[in-house]
Amino acid sequence: MTTPTPHIEIDSIPATDPGLLAALMTGYGHFTAMQVRDGRAKGLDLHLDRLDHATRELFGRALDGQHVRALITGALEASGQQDASVRVYVYPDVRVAVTVAAPAPDGPGAPQRLTAVEYWRPAPHIKHLGGFGQGYHREAARRAGFDEAVLTSPHGEIAEGAITNIAFWDGTSVIWPSAPCLHGIAMALLEPRLESVRRPVTLADLAGYRAAFVTNSRSIAPVTAIDEVTFAVDEELMGRVYSAYDAVEWDALQSGSKA
Repeated sequence: MTTPTPHIEIDSIPATDPGLLAALMTGYGHFTAMQVRDGRAKGLDLHLDRLDHATRELFGRALDGQHVRALITGALEASGQQDASVRVYVYPDVRVAVTVAAPAPDGPGAPQRLTAVEYWRPAPHIKHLGGFGQGYHREAARRAGFDEAVLTSPHGEIAEGAITNIAFWDGTSVIWPSAPCLHGIAMALLEPRLESVRRPVTLADLAGYRAAFVTNSRSIAPVTAIDEVTFAVDEELMGRVYSAYDAVEWDALQSGSKA
């Protein structure tokens, strides 16, 4: 027996592709987000690996990287933009959606004030959809006057920010929390280029660190406070972090293009 295609309307207007819209409405899937400049992205192989591994885990199928590159390139061409914020979403039946939006501002991000909340994302190794918990806590943090939330265990162990990775500086090494988290692309690019280690970090440890910063696909920014604990902006450290990220080459999205 053939399952009928769902009938879906939006504001009384029938959807032109009900099957696609039904897949999007499940809230089940994953994505990656990248900054594109002149048709190039940093850490492109990492983005494609992330998409393929998560597709295999969630849907039991591979996702061809060349196909993804072609979809991104086509979306950029259709939008008329070569500098953009791009997201690639993967939904049930391995339906792939690409969004193209205005690029994030280049250069260092503004200093961030954070607040700690007791919450860890489920399946944190996947950049998954349906992140209501992290969105809820991030918006609550903003309403309280903070820029971002830091996600912790009930015992105060820090994992990540709501939409960022967080790192700390003890004067010798960059420390990334070893708690389960999404290993973001910016983090993955910076970790081998800095003197980095992973180890547990708790709220009780914060006063012992000299500085902190957050990373995601849109920016790298110093942290000036986590609740009552304040940090100085270490200009030398941030200069090294920015230089390390700036040194990462841009990968051409279109196969065969010269970087």
